[in-house]
This record gives sequence, C-alpha cells and structure tokens, in this order.
Amino acid sequence: MSNPKPLPFSEATVRAVAEDFPTPFYLYNEKGIRESCRSLNSAFSWSDGFRNYFAVKATPNPHIMSIVKEESLGADCSSRAELMLAEKIGLRGEQVMFTSNNTPVFEFQAAKDLGAVLNLDDITHIDFVDQNLGLPELVSFRYNPGSAREGNVIIGKPEEAKYGFTEDQLFEGYRTLKERGVRRFGLHTMVASNELDGSFFVETARMLFDLAARILQQLDVRIEFVNLGGGIGIPYRPEDKAVDLKAVGDRIHSLYDEMIVPAGLDPLRVVLENGRMITGPHGYLVTRCIHHKQIYRNYVGVDASMANLMRPGIYGAYHHITVLGKEDAPHNKVVDVVGSLCENNDKFAIGRALPEIDRGDLLVIHDAGAHGHAMGFQYNGKLRSAELLLQENGDVKQIRRAETYDDYFATLDFAEFD
Repeated sequence: MSNPKPLPFSEATVRAVAEDFPTPFYLYNEKGIRESCRSLNSAFSWSDGFRNYFAVKATPNPHIMSIVKEESLGADCSSRAELMLAEKIGLRGEQVMFTSNNTPVFEFQAAKDLGAVLNLDDITHIDFVDQNLGLPELVSFRYNPGSAREGNVIIGKPEEAKYGFTEDQLFEGYRTLKERGVRRFGLHTMVASNELDGSFFVETARMLFDLAARILQQLDVRIEFVNLGGGIGIPYRPEDKAVDLKAVGDRIHSLYDEMIVPAGLDPLRVVLENGRMITGPHGYLVTRCIHHKQIYRNYVGVDASMANLMRPGIYGAYHHITVLGKEDAPHNKVVDVVGSLCENNDKFAIGRALPEIDRGDLLVIHDAGAHGHAMGFQYNGKLRSAELLLQENGDVKQIRRAETYDDYFATLDFAEFD
C-alpha cells in the first residue's frame, strides 16, 4: 500500500533533523507556504488592492509571518501579542487588520497606535472606542447574518455565535459613524471554518456585495472594502479535494461585475483573512514511538501529546499519519496512537490502520501547520516543542526553541522555599 499523502521531504532529511533536535518537533515547509500564498494571490489578482490578511492565530511565529509578508500578505490580529508580532516583522498601518471580540481598551489602543484597521465586533464598541481613544478615519464592522445564513459544521450556527453585528445594527452603526465624522468604511464577515465547498465563499461574497449596495443606497455610505473572512479548508483526509481557488476567484469576479459595478461601488477592494490554507498543509509534527500497550484495544504510545496538537482531542479532527520509512508497508495493524497526558482524549488517531510500528520509529503527523503549535498548552507540566523550518535551499533552521523546565517555572516565586 503506497502512502496516499506524500511528504515534501526525504526520510533522510527527517532522520538527520531528529538527530539534532529531540522529538517531538514541528517542521514547516517554506516552499509549500510560498506556493499557497501565490495561488491565492493569483486567484484574486483581478481585484485591485486585493490582500489576504494572514490569520496570525494560526501560526504565530515571526519567521513564518516574514515569509508570508514577502508574498504580499498582511496580518489579521486578534490580540496585543499578535499585533506586536506584526509590528516586529515590519507590518503596520492598513497592512494589519484588528478583528477582536470582547476587547479591552489597551488592545484597541495597541491596534490604533499601529495604525491597524479596526474591525469592530459589536455596536457598543463604537462608543467604547470613541470615548476611550477617538474613532480613526477608517472603521470596519463584522457582520453576523444570524439565521439568514448557515454556517458550516465547524463554525456552527451564526445565530449562536458571539461574534458580530445584526443587519439592523450594521445600518445603525454606519449611520452613527458617518454622523461622527468617519469617512472610510469596511465590511467583514466570517461564517465558515475549514470549508472545502468553494461555493460557500461565493455565496458569502454575494451576501456582502448585496449589503454594500444597500448601505450605499440607504445611507450614502460607500464601503471601501469587503472582507470575506477566512475559512478556506484544507484536505486533511487523503480523499479530500482542495478548494479550486481559481474557480472561486473567477466566480466572485463575475459576481463583482454583476452586482458591484452597476451599484456604483467600483472600485471595491475584496480582501480575505485565511491562515489555515496558507500554512496548514505545510506543517508536520514529528514524534517517536516509545511504548506499546495491548488491553481492550491496541495502543501505540508516542512522545508527543495533545499538549502539542490538540485538534484531534478536542474536535475529533483527522490528521493523516505517515510512519517514516514504512510508507509502502502493509497498513494491517489497527491501533490508537496516543500521548501521555492524564486525559483519555489524548489521542492522535483512533482505530487507524497503520503499518507495524516498532519502538523508536518516527511518525509524521500531517497538516499540522495551522492551529497546531499555536494551540499548545502545558497541562501535566508538558513543555512546548521546537518549531523548525525547511528552507527552500534545503537547510533546516530552528525558528522556535523547545521550552525548558526553567521556562515552565519562570513565573513561579520559589523564594520562600529556598
């Protein structure tokens, strides 16, 4: 049986890296990240001023962010720390979108100081920002369509989500902004996560184009950009098909000509905020088999845990696993691949058919480049792993060192126990 999800690096490369860096570790493929950026930019090249604001939450590492910046991506930030990362790599002003909810004033202040686009999540935030900081010249609103639009399986029903304005609040909000002297306006929504049906994004564009036209007609407020959000999915399972970006871009272009041009809104910038599709397929968690256990089920124990990659444990998410060097071996052993946390959902795979795995074998967990290391935690005193970058020239560079026990205990005061 051949491995249905090939790796972008050789077995020798991974084994050599594992000699220099203890497992587990993350390994990112620079070439693949750049190709994802270029594919998305090409699909929307028809839109003057198009920009994908990379969702920093997905992979908050300045080395990764610098790569996507070189490919003309901006940064979508949701916290002060993410704004600090954007500033550190030289992104500022309208290269940065600040989309946050339940936001404290110091984070709004940090966004305004950076010149980021404020994408407000609630109508009360207009007064909150105005009274505490003063409104900037450009303000965007996040729209929640409620029952008027279905979210996808992951993001759930919009009417049950804590995010965004209702439609009535949108119109009231833009009217208020105009009265208070704001002269530039944006419109945003986010109703899908990891969605593989390209038509979902086309319908999102239709919804926002219609809103923008009605806002101009009723309020004489001209929307400068529509942010269609992120959520373009990646093929986690071998049988999944990637979203046809060009087809999506072409269909949205047709909608633009059909709806925006006749409405007198041309030029209207179309922007996105994808993170997962940029880095997700190009990050791998490398871990080593350290134990076997046979009771009511057969278990393969590895030295990574849910603390390194929590998606399978909390979402039941599928991540493909390659046993290095055994790609073509029969997948005739049904096992659970588990970590060492004191939690029974600390599993990377359940009932998965894999080759015979020996103690010491290296396992490569695919599609971990987004919402992987970033969602890590320290339960049971687990230390967060290193992040490594396979550069286009073939060299491997450490872009985040592994944590130490000194790091783990650094915030505790042991003085009275000495």
